[in-house]
Parts: sequence; C-alpha cells; structure tokens
Amino acid sequence: MGVWNPQDYHKHSSEQRKWAKELLGKLALLGNERVLDIGCGDGKVTAEIARKVPRGSVLGIDNSQEMLDFAAGNHPPSDLRNLRFELKDARRLDYADEFDVVFSNATLHWVVDHRPVLLGIARALKHGGRMLLQMGGQGNAADVVTVLDEMIAGALWRGYFRSFKFPYGFHQSESYRQWLVDAGLEPLRVELVPKEMVHAGPPGLAAWIRTTWMPYTHRIPELLRQRFIDEIVATYLADHPLGPDRNVRLRMVRLEVEARKPG
Repeated sequence: MGVWNPQDYHKHSSEQRKWAKELLGKLALLGNERVLDIGCGDGKVTAEIARKVPRGSVLGIDNSQEMLDFAAGNHPPSDLRNLRFELKDARRLDYADEFDVVFSNATLHWVVDHRPVLLGIARALKHGGRMLLQMGGQGNAADVVTVLDEMIAGALWRGYFRSFKFPYGFHQSESYRQWLVDAGLEPLRVELVPKEMVHAGPPGLAAWIRTTWMPYTHRIPELLRQRFIDEIVATYLADHPLGPDRNVRLRMVRLEVEARKPG
C-alpha cells in the first residue's frame, strides 16, 4: 500500500474527524472506562476519548509506525497520562478481558476479512463490554470506485494494476451481523448509513485521493502519480460538477456497528 504521510493526512482529514465526533456522541462514556481505539491514526480522536475518561484509560493502536510516532509526538504523556499508543495489527489482537469499550472510526474498511478482527475484539472485551465501529460499507464511494475501475482498465494505466484486487472491505449489514454472532458478540445495531463527504474544490478532492487511496496511487511510479490523481479528479468532476459553493460532494456509505459481549 505504501507508507502513510501523517502530516498530510492530519491536514486533509477534517471529514473523517467530523464523523468521528458524531460517533463519539453515541458512546455515552461514564468517565472510568478502559477503551481500545482500533486504527488511532494521527491520535486526534483517541486523545479526545482520553479526555472523556479522566478516571479511565485509552489505548490507541495502529499498524503504521509513522502514524503512531505522529500521534505520540502530538499527545505526549505530559498532556494525557491516561493515553498510550501501541503498534498492532487489528487482525491479530492479543488482549484478553481487558477493555470496557472498543471503538473504531474510519479504519476497518482497510481490512478485507473482518472475522479475525471481531474474534479479537470479543477476546479483548470484558464480559458486558461493548463495541462501536464505523467504517466504509457496501456502496461506499461508489462513484469514485467506478472512475478508478475505468481508469485502471485503460491502456495508459492497466500495466500497473496486473493481479490487482479491490483492497477495501466495504461490507453489507446482513453478513456483518452474522460475523458478530459467530464471534460470540451480541449485535445491538448494524446499519448502513448514507453520508455526504464535502471537499474544498478540486484541490480538496485531490488531497483526499492522495492521502487515503494509496492502494491505487502507490502502484503508480512517483513521477506519474500526480498525473494519475489529476485524471481521477477530472474524470469525477466531469460527471459530478462543482456546486455553486465550488465544493466537491461525494456519496458515501458508512457501516455502523454496535455490539456487546454477553456476561
């Protein structure tokens, strides 16, 4: 996929943070919980959780060392003593009966098979603990995916995409509900939620492509990468022109999941 650029992502991820704040409002934290944040990224949302549990603690995990270094540098123990970060693959969680809450925002669509993730969450939760996840769901960014499918099938780019497989886990609610049950979790709410993502003109759309579609862009040699991104933007805007406010709008779908561990 390539290496994350934390500074670039931090600068151009306002929409993800906006959705995270909406999701945090649904956690209804008491202030003494032990929380696991899967896919903590730049640490901004994880730090916000830590401020909501002054009598508890938060562990943010990510599989990008670059992101973790950025998060730890911006949220040191001197600022939040109840917050720490750890390098971990979400598919290989090795915690046992440790957390009251497992949270994840805008991360788990990077994992195609979620069954090992859910088994790890079930082990990590205390009995009676709960989880709240939000990620790209079935149909997410479908218009952008259509543009990419057409581009990588074309003569100019297809040579870079031999043996390429769709890299995201955009799942439907019915199958996800069954995976929860199979993992020993009790589904409370599993639903696809339509969303609109807004970017400030073509540069904003280009920044989002650059910072979050690396499985595509990093297959392109660096000297050609900006040309590839510019073509994505131009092709998308040809069918989805700017509105009167000069912003770019994208149809998104989030899969939102709430469950608990019985006990």
